[in-house]
Amino acid sequence: MTTQNKTAVVTGASAGLGTAYAQRLADRGYDLILVARNAGRLEKLAADIRGRTGRAVDVIAADLTDAAQISVVEERLRTDESIEVLINNAGGGLFTPLAVSDAAASEALINLNVTSLTRLTTAVLPGLTGRGRGTVVNISSALALNILPVSAVYSGTKSYVLTFTQALQQELAESPVVVQAVLPGAVRTEFWDGSGADLEAFPDEWIMSAEDTVDAALAGLDAGEPVTIPSLPEISDWESFEKARQALVPNLSLKVPAARYRG
Repeated sequence: MTTQNKTAVVTGASAGLGTAYAQRLADRGYDLILVARNAGRLEKLAADIRGRTGRAVDVIAADLTDAAQISVVEERLRTDESIEVLINNAGGGLFTPLAVSDAAASEALINLNVTSLTRLTTAVLPGLTGRGRGTVVNISSALALNILPVSAVYSGTKSYVLTFTQALQQELAESPVVVQAVLPGAVRTEFWDGSGADLEAFPDEWIMSAEDTVDAALAGLDAGEPVTIPSLPEISDWESFEKARQALVPNLSLKVPAARYRG
């Protein structure tokens, strides 16, 4: 594989945040590998980016919940030494009370939001650390923090993405490889189709465009933010939240129960 040009891999690239990431990263000089299920949309996007920017764009049509198809993407991530960026954007939503939900649908969501993201990150990381450079961006959600009665599975998966990313940040603290979590709120994309939630029922002031979301996420990445919440006015609010969580740590594992549990 050539290493002359740097390459970014974007999953879920055929629409929404994935398309916006593809366009912005091409503008930043990256060649692209675009991954999604819809081959037609991928080819159309690739042709547009090639014509507009002159960047090289490959497409991989793959369902990331299918073991055989995700293995093709994993192999590319392991072997292509030009890869410097992985945007783990592919994901879905499911908003329904668990008591009336479909177990198979929940399992599929977990496979997409959790298992595929974990496998792809595992595949790309040895190459990035070995080459001493690279970036992994994991798209979580504001609903990792703002948990709702209908979001048990979705919030659970996105909480995993957040904590998975934070653990990787600790693991790679002495490495030049950067890992960022992005927690968007409501974004005007096709994500909502079939999710059980109606985006049009939300106030307009809650809804951000995909382009603004990605621009904010990239600005956070450039600023060195480990966690970027695109609509949060003050990053100090997140830092205070994290400080409060860390204050719990010394007392999370002790020899004896807390006094209130003893007699």
